Amino acid sequence: MLRLRSIVKLGQIAIATTIRHAFGRRISPDWDAHFETGIRFVRHQFTVAMAQNDISRGRLLFDSVQPETDDVYDVNESPVAGIPGRWYEPIQQSSDAVLLYFHGGGYTFHGGVSKRFAAMLAHHTSARLFALEYRLTPEHPHPAQAEDAMAAWDYLVSEVPAQRIVIIGDSAGGHMALMLLLALRAQNKDQPALCIGLCPWTDIGDRGASLRVNDQFDLVQGWMALQFGMWLDPDDAYGRDALSPISHDFAGLAPMYLQAGGREVLRDMIIEFTQKQRAQGADVMLDLWPDMPHVFQAYDSLTVSSTAALKRIRTAVDNRVMRQTSLPPLANITTVESNI
Repeated sequence: MLRLRSIVKLGQIAIATTIRHAFGRRISPDWDAHFETGIRFVRHQFTVAMAQNDISRGRLLFDSVQPETDDVYDVNESPVAGIPGRWYEPIQQSSDAVLLYFHGGGYTFHGGVSKRFAAMLAHHTSARLFALEYRLTPEHPHPAQAEDAMAAWDYLVSEVPAQRIVIIGDSAGGHMALMLLLALRAQNKDQPALCIGLCPWTDIGDRGASLRVNDQFDLVQGWMALQFGMWLDPDDAYGRDALSPISHDFAGLAPMYLQAGGREVLRDMIIEFTQKQRAQGADVMLDLWPDMPHVFQAYDSLTVSSTAALKRIRTAVDNRVMRQTSLPPLANITTVESNI
């Protein structure tokens, strides 16, 4: 029933969007009807899912229909005993790196879209990838996710040298990756070779004009980000500063490579995080694709920007783990440079 409901809604959104485009009414002049339909549909699914009294039902609704590209990923999947997660191993493996992947979804959702994202990253980096299936909010608020992230790190580093590990996460997973760097420092543990944040959530509170002005473009809305923050720390037991990467100093920690979309609600806080960390001496680089929404990497071959972003991820991983060379700025993209 949920799947039928979602299919009907997708059809309604597609028809309405096509009609609007026929009359020149686009949310963005450079997005076609197909792309805009996907944005509007995912936004709708998030909105309805988060309004459910039972979040488990909301997750089922959100996952009932997931638009995806035609890209095929030559990756084998296998579960892991003793720790919640799965290995994604590319059939054509050529990288010495091992990726520790934290999925997005506001710490609340985890479904088919995240599993496909993991397979996509393993395929495009040609590297083994371990995808952690961490506990979700609101049932399991902080520090559950931080504990699960550290357990995954300990598991991985028992098998692979830290200098070969790349931590990577999208959205809330990017937040998780950044917070793990801080936790590793606090526990005097080795840092990874590189930390990659894809549209990372850098402040669990209200920060930046884009959190509202980009609502019209994005599949995630500003109010959703704030709700996810309340579910992460429902009683304000830890506080916004403690749980927001932007409030911490990352100088001396692993190099960070970030990507963001110019039309996503988290844009301003990601830019501000980058600027603040550079001022404090952290090694961080941000690539900003001005035409893209949140977690645009998932569009893969569908757009020029997502294709370029995935290639940059591969280059960043290879440069840091295999060649120890720098990542040069990308032409025609807003880049805040570092020594990565």
